[in-house]
Amino acid sequence: MSRIADIAAALAGYDPQALSVQGVQAFLAQLVAPAVVSEREEVALREALGRVLAEDIISPVSVPPHDNSAMDGFAFDGAILRDDSPTDASVELRVVGTALAGTAWRGALAAGDAVRIMTGAVMPEGLDTVIPQEFCKVDGDRVRFPAKVLRRGDNRRFAGEDLMQGQPALRRGERLSPAALGMVASLGLPSVPALRRLRVAYFSTGDEILSLGEPPREGAVYDSNRYTVFGLLTRLGCEVIDLGLVRDDPATLAATLQQAAGQADAIITSGGVSVGAADHTRAVMQQLGDMAFWRVAMRPGRPMAVGLVPRNQQAAPGSAVLFGLPGNPVAVMVTFLAFVRPALLRMMGCHEIAAAPAPLLRARAASAIRKKPGRTEYQRGFVQAVAGALPEVRIAGNQGSGVLSSMVEANGLVVLHHDQGNVAAGDEVDVMMLEA
Repeated sequence: MSRIADIAAALAGYDPQALSVQGVQAFLAQLVAPAVVSEREEVALREALGRVLAEDIISPVSVPPHDNSAMDGFAFDGAILRDDSPTDASVELRVVGTALAGTAWRGALAAGDAVRIMTGAVMPEGLDTVIPQEFCKVDGDRVRFPAKVLRRGDNRRFAGEDLMQGQPALRRGERLSPAALGMVASLGLPSVPALRRLRVAYFSTGDEILSLGEPPREGAVYDSNRYTVFGLLTRLGCEVIDLGLVRDDPATLAATLQQAAGQADAIITSGGVSVGAADHTRAVMQQLGDMAFWRVAMRPGRPMAVGLVPRNQQAAPGSAVLFGLPGNPVAVMVTFLAFVRPALLRMMGCHEIAAAPAPLLRARAASAIRKKPGRTEYQRGFVQAVAGALPEVRIAGNQGSGVLSSMVEANGLVVLHHDQGNVAAGDEVDVMMLEA
C-alpha cells in the first residue's frame, strides 16, 4: 500500500471528495513527518532570524550576572522599613557614594547609609532595596522619602532572574524570533546551531498566464501567484527555487516536476489541479508520484493535490512533498496559510507548538455575514482595536477568489467554521491574523 493510501486508511472520516479543513491538516501532519530536515550548520546571529534551532542552547552565564538596580535612585538596607510605620512617616539616609552601571561600588557602609545608584548598576553588598529618585528630596549628602511608598526588596533585580547558568535558554525546534536573537546575544553567543533552510521549488501552470514583461493579450492574465508564493516562502525563511511558468504541455510539466524533486524538499504548484480539459498537471502528478486529489470543504480553495514525487535515487534519495494549489490568487494564499505553512514548518524541524496552525483571535463582527453550514470559509477582514472591548472586524471588500485587492486591504481572515451558519452583527467570530 502507498504512503498516501496508508494515511488515508488511518484517517477517520476520510473522503477525498469532501475533506474537511481539519482532515487536511491531520493528513498533512502525517505526510510530512518523515521529511523533516536533519542537516545542521552554525549560523551567525545576524543571519539567524527565522532559523530553526538544531539543538538546545544552554546558558553559559546567569542573566543578569549579578543583583542590580531596576531604577535610577538610592540603594539602602530595607530592614529599616517597618510595616507598622505611621502613614506619614519618612526615612532619612546619608548618601556615601555613587554606583554606576558597569562598575561595582565597594565603599564602606554604616547603618542608615545609602548609595546613589543607576539602572543596571551592581547592588552594593548589604543593600537590597532601591527608592526611585522621583520620590526623594535631596539636601547635600542627605536623602529623604516617604516610608510607605515601597517595601523591602523593591526595585532590585536578582542574579539569574532571567536565566540561570546551565539552564536551557532556547529549545531545539524553536524558530528564532527577534526576541530570541536578543536572548542569545545576552548570553554572549555570536552564532547558533541551526537546521539548514528548507528548499522549496515552485511554479505556475497554464497557457492563459503571462510572465511579467509580456504584452497583454485577450483572455490572458499576468502571473501574480508566483510572486505571492515567493513572498510567503521568503517570509517563512525558506530557500526558494523559482522554476517559472510552465505551459499546459504534459511532457514539460513532467520534466519540471522531476527537476523540482531533484532540487527541493517541497514543491508548490498553482493551477491545474481541477478537472478542466486542459488541466494536465493532475494527470502528470498521478503518473509521476504517489498522489491524492481533494475537493476540500472550504471557500476559497476547493481543489487541492498533495503527494510525493520520487527523486533520482542515486543523486538524491527519497521524495519531495508536493502541494498542488488552486489557480485563483486568493485561494492560493488561503490554502498556503491554512495548510502549507504549518506543513512546511514541520518539515523545517519546528516543534509541535511552533508548527501548529496560526492561533485565532476573537473579534466582534461589525456587520452580518452570510454563511451556509457544511464548509469552512475564510473571508478577508480588517480588524481594529476597540477600547475596553473585543476587537471589531469588518469584511474587506469583494470576497471573490480572484480579487487580490481585498486581500491587500485585509489584515486578517475571518474563519467561519465548518458547522457555523450566518453571523449577526455583534456576534463573536474567529480571525486568523495575517503577518505584517
